[in-house]
Amino acid sequence: MTIEAQYGVPTVAMHTDKFDRVVRNVAAVNGMSELRQVFVPQPVMGKSPGELRAYVDGRDPLTGRPVMQEVIEGLTQPFDGQGVGTIEYDRTTPRLVEPDTEDNLHRLFMENRWTDYLPIVLPTEERVAAMLAATRRKPDEIVGRMRPTHFREAWEYTVEKVAVNAVMAGARPEYFPVILALAATGVSARGSTTSSMAAMAVVNGPIRHEIKMNAGTGALAPYNHANATIGRAYGLLSQNLQGGSVPGLTYMGSMGNNYAYNSLTFPENEERSPWEPFHVQHGFRPTDSTVSVFGGCRATAYTLGISERHWREHVRNMLRGMDPHIPPVFILDPITARQFIDRGGFTKKDALIDWIYDNARMPAAEFWDYQLVQNYLYPRATFGEEPWATKLKAAPDEMIQMYRREDIHVVVVGGETNGYWRIMGASYAKTVSVDDWR
Repeated sequence: MTIEAQYGVPTVAMHTDKFDRVVRNVAAVNGMSELRQVFVPQPVMGKSPGELRAYVDGRDPLTGRPVMQEVIEGLTQPFDGQGVGTIEYDRTTPRLVEPDTEDNLHRLFMENRWTDYLPIVLPTEERVAAMLAATRRKPDEIVGRMRPTHFREAWEYTVEKVAVNAVMAGARPEYFPVILALAATGVSARGSTTSSMAAMAVVNGPIRHEIKMNAGTGALAPYNHANATIGRAYGLLSQNLQGGSVPGLTYMGSMGNNYAYNSLTFPENEERSPWEPFHVQHGFRPTDSTVSVFGGCRATAYTLGISERHWREHVRNMLRGMDPHIPPVFILDPITARQFIDRGGFTKKDALIDWIYDNARMPAAEFWDYQLVQNYLYPRATFGEEPWATKLKAAPDEMIQMYRREDIHVVVVGGETNGYWRIMGASYAKTVSVDDWR
């Protein structure tokens, strides 16, 4: 789109047929509905050069016409430019719907894809007003902007719009400042990636106790009203306030992700952690209330405890089981956190992170052979971006670090019924003040 619109160079975009709806929609919302598109079959991953050449020499699976004929026509036929430029789109949803029966309204919300297909609380004016009373912010104040992918337009949304989704999720008004803070991150819990990622939200500070969140036994399970509904509200506001989340159109997760129902939302167990809280590591005071968001949650490895003899090998094996494109978040029960101190001497969380950084290694040839590394890190390395450029120069059998140190994180949560713990592949996005939204 940039080459065509900004430089006036005729361009033909080539995609696989599974992306027909989404790429045409992206072109339209960017004011380029006439952008030339050509399609080949899916998949391309794992295909031999000969098979890929057959795609190009074959026919477009959507039109039945020869692929190369469509490419040549797209590059040589006149382009009137009517689809290039700025087009205004309605980036809002109706404030009110027509009165109807409860059953019909529930059906209307589902048919419009405003729900996660679980039962919702209908957002009446009275319920939304009660939610709004929990913040000093005005209903029409802009909270943030969000979009499902980097290639779509960003929608902006108000405090009232967030309140509607909080009501739908079943949240109580006292939870609303946390939900507003999540909305203010601008990080979508319904990101459109074929890798089927989900989000994670970690709450810190006094707000955890004020709204009775659970950081102990069952914290990541469906046993606490605040944990469950805050996370659900994050998902609902993401899909509704970013302009939708429709499979094949604005959501392309091939498998989908069950974590997305409540976005792995939980508070850190600060009281039982031997280390400083997560938000303090990121510049906040212990008395501040915050929420931190992570993206990319799709992979996990877990085990029980830290053994005396071979714990180092066990942890290295767990790290080697993760895809090196997505950094690790160590989610530790307090029992395990103390074991890391007893076995490894990591009295400071930073010392544990240093150890993880130094020990998460693999041969360079293996690292660069991972598909996601090829897709996302290799281009950055070829443009000289560090540390990837240096890693690209390593000998094939040289052991190189899988992650950047600043991308590795540790969170403590759990009720100490046993020392189970996990590594979650997740990318830290940001930490936002909850107090700002009270």
